[in-house]
Amino acid sequence: MSRSRRILLRATALTLALGIVALAHPAYSEEPSAFDDGADSEQQGGSDTTGIYAAAKIQYSGSVAKGGATGNVTSADVNWTPPPCWYAPYLGAKDFKKEMSGSLDEALNKPGMGGTASSAIGEVQRHYEDDYGWTDTPGYKDYNVDKDGEGMFWAAVENPNEPDVLKRTSCTDLPFWVDNGEAPPPQHEQAISPEILAGLAYQHMHLPDTKVTLAPAANTKVNLPTWAWLDKAVFDEVQATAALNVPGFNIQATTTAKPVSLKLEPGTTDAETYPASGECVINADGSIGEPYTQGKASQTPPCGLKYLRSSGDGTYNLRATITWDIAWTGTGGTGGDLPNGTFGSEQAIAVQEIQAVNR
Repeated sequence: MSRSRRILLRATALTLALGIVALAHPAYSEEPSAFDDGADSEQQGGSDTTGIYAAAKIQYSGSVAKGGATGNVTSADVNWTPPPCWYAPYLGAKDFKKEMSGSLDEALNKPGMGGTASSAIGEVQRHYEDDYGWTDTPGYKDYNVDKDGEGMFWAAVENPNEPDVLKRTSCTDLPFWVDNGEAPPPQHEQAISPEILAGLAYQHMHLPDTKVTLAPAANTKVNLPTWAWLDKAVFDEVQATAALNVPGFNIQATTTAKPVSLKLEPGTTDAETYPASGECVINADGSIGEPYTQGKASQTPPCGLKYLRSSGDGTYNLRATITWDIAWTGTGGTGGDLPNGTFGSEQAIAVQEIQAVNR
């Protein structure tokens, strides 16, 4: 079968049969559990006398954003994005036959249906009913109902948090069969995997606010160093897990973010940072910087800044951004690195002139 013909079949199936959108929403409602709720998020799925009838949601646990929202971590690699779509278990054979055959019959019987579109729908129907296939894509006899309960048809799922509609709808393969316990056919490169789950966990990860301890705390003086630090107790690694559990297919991935540095941006060019780059690296004990103690007012801090001009009646917005090293581990001993992430917040700093005392 030619590439153009295959694209036509896919496009026709998407628009006139079940399609990506129609398949995606029943299969998944990608809603992370509340922040740090653990693994108690509700799931769907199971089997009855007709076999497996529904797929589970992707379950999120650990430090994740609430209500399906994306987390607050930003990838340091502008070219990396979370998975825009993927293929995942959808329905058992009998239930898929009911859904797909009904949709194809409805499409074929629409008034004015004919020509190329009608021909393409007919070929999709043959694909699932009469064992009609092509290179790397075998056909099915009667929707594989003789194997009901032994596997599932997989279908495309859109990532609802992907803003680019072209990326979100780029999973255009027709629904395909996967036996329980078997890997999806290799030509479906975007089939759900631990690596894809790791990317989704990254997308929904919620990092703690970055509020550094300062001395002086909020009102500093012109030309006097301000010390900055983060204690290990409030500055530790964060984990988010994404899991998919359906009969015959269970995978998960945990994405871990470890803080590696703190960047200080004074909010004005009339300032100096320590070190000069403004990048304070993590200490051996997991902290950053050094707490201020009495008698160090005139010393240079290992992490901090010095304002050279008063903020007048206003304040400067000191931005503190943490860089996080992010990696993942998953089912089957899989794992690897993901791009570093960043998350920062701002603090209002009042800078005053040192008042001279006349005697």
